[in-house]
Amino acid sequence: MLGTSLKPMEEIVRFPPTIFPETIQWSNYIETVQAFPFFRYMRNTMLITVFVVAGNVLSNSFIAYGFAKISFPGKNILFALVLATMMVPGFVTMIPQYILFTQIGWVGTYLPLIVPSFFGSAFFIFLMRQFYMSISNELVEAAKIDGANHLYIWSRLMLPLTKPALITVGIMSFNGAWNDFLGPLLYITREERYTLQIGLQSFQSQSTTQWNYLMAGATLVMIPTVLLFFFAQKYFIDGMDLTGGTKG
Repeated sequence: MLGTSLKPMEEIVRFPPTIFPETIQWSNYIETVQAFPFFRYMRNTMLITVFVVAGNVLSNSFIAYGFAKISFPGKNILFALVLATMMVPGFVTMIPQYILFTQIGWVGTYLPLIVPSFFGSAFFIFLMRQFYMSISNELVEAAKIDGANHLYIWSRLMLPLTKPALITVGIMSFNGAWNDFLGPLLYITREERYTLQIGLQSFQSQSTTQWNYLMAGATLVMIPTVLLFFFAQKYFIDGMDLTGGTKG
């Protein structure tokens, strides 16, 4: 991808193909940014991504705390039902969701892409629950004796102790929202609200594909996810460790 993004078009279609560019053409990146409203689409993508990350971190950590530290009738059955939703392919619910969002007038806005993140994800709930389970119940009981309610315990006690898991959820949510193509393609109808993934499609047509510009745009779009994982990889690895001992 990087090599193709630095080649002129005539070198890309040459046979036999070359791995490394013979003529490095940095202007591909400048022309890519100028070919479509790159920075407007990047702002739209970042807006969606920020809300999706916030929704996933808050909702899944809150729901997982309930499954891990609160006793109530039918908890195990309800948790099993939540996990069972992971076996339902997303394409099965795509049409019913589209019909629902159409009936409530959300098609054409960012709401179908943002609001579902505030209602939990089975995988993230499972991840956070396993992390909460490794925290001693004695901490929760001590906080209750001091008069703290569950909302206070979750926000002031649990969240600071589960920072690696929260960052893991944030990284995975960021990657999912930033790289989402199908969601914006379905629900966003106005050109000024397009995301970067939709914008990259402008370099493809029925007659030809501008591979050098497409690869340059894909490289630019990929940079934030690579940097995020690079700087947060320590927390990501810790967050995926579901067998750790007592936190704190």
